[in-house]
Amino acid sequence: MESELIFSAADLAQTRFAVSPMWEVVTSFRLLRDTVDPPLHRRWAAQVRPRVARAGLDRGLLAKLVPGGVFLADFLTPTPTGPFPTLAGELDAIRAASPELIRRDAGKLPVEEGEIDLGLLCAEIETYWELALAPYWARIRSLLEADVFHRARQVAEHGSARVLGELHETVRWDDGTLRMVRRSCGLTRDKAGSGLLLIPSAFAWPKVLTRSVAPDPPQLAYPARGIGNLWEPRTTGTATEAVAAVLGRSRALLLAELDTPASTTQLAATAGLSAAAVSQHLIALKHAGLVSAHRSGRSVLYARTAVADALLCPDSHAHRRLETL
Repeated sequence: MESELIFSAADLAQTRFAVSPMWEVVTSFRLLRDTVDPPLHRRWAAQVRPRVARAGLDRGLLAKLVPGGVFLADFLTPTPTGPFPTLAGELDAIRAASPELIRRDAGKLPVEEGEIDLGLLCAEIETYWELALAPYWARIRSLLEADVFHRARQVAEHGSARVLGELHETVRWDDGTLRMVRRSCGLTRDKAGSGLLLIPSAFAWPKVLTRSVAPDPPQLAYPARGIGNLWEPRTTGTATEAVAAVLGRSRALLLAELDTPASTTQLAATAGLSAAAVSQHLIALKHAGLVSAHRSGRSVLYARTAVADALLCPDSHAHRRLETL
């Protein structure tokens, strides 16, 4: 089976990239619904699935709207207004979703239209974000931005047609037409507006996913480059020693331990420090913009920021910069 999206010169001119928090919410949540952890995201899923279950999100409204399978509710992935929209902005768009679109989506899902309380849904999404994505967002966003910058350079050097033809093995460009093979729900101009939105995703792998809602431009979410290395430990011993000379050994050790988000209690156990000392160091690191805090039930998870990653993993960041030059 194959679907086609025909391009005019105007459509090519309106083709753009965007990083969408809601696409990551939907695709990652769907991934967690599987009983088997996916190979590329096993480390992340093992940490996140228990948190999601404790919060009851695996049996709430979001679970009904993202049940797994082929279909995804289109109103959950509104059109990004810019290249890097915020979650708050996309939640505002969900709250403003048309009743017609919600009714259409509900007809394809195990949920009644009357059950879809947008206020409750957005609250669940915010909780899910804080538990499952916010602690890792610096790492995920860095991957997605690197993909966008790489492909933007490819567009500048080789043109949009070549980039469209290299997005995924099931997508090919053929004389003004984007063709997608093995697609049960593809993109067509009669079901969407002009142009095309290309959305790199960390969790769409191994497929491409689409959205066609007129008059919005069609969206195509594709696996971002470098997903296989997303969850690999990044801290290097040499960099940690260099950071320790500036921040002190205890704070450098805590940053190294935060290659995986953790609570104060967990960090105290692994770092061999008292909980009070860890808490004091984390406050200082948070004020310096090196860690972020995320509520997880009764505890708080701390995560390294992109700034801290750049300090502790200079080689990987330098490589990423070279890829986009």
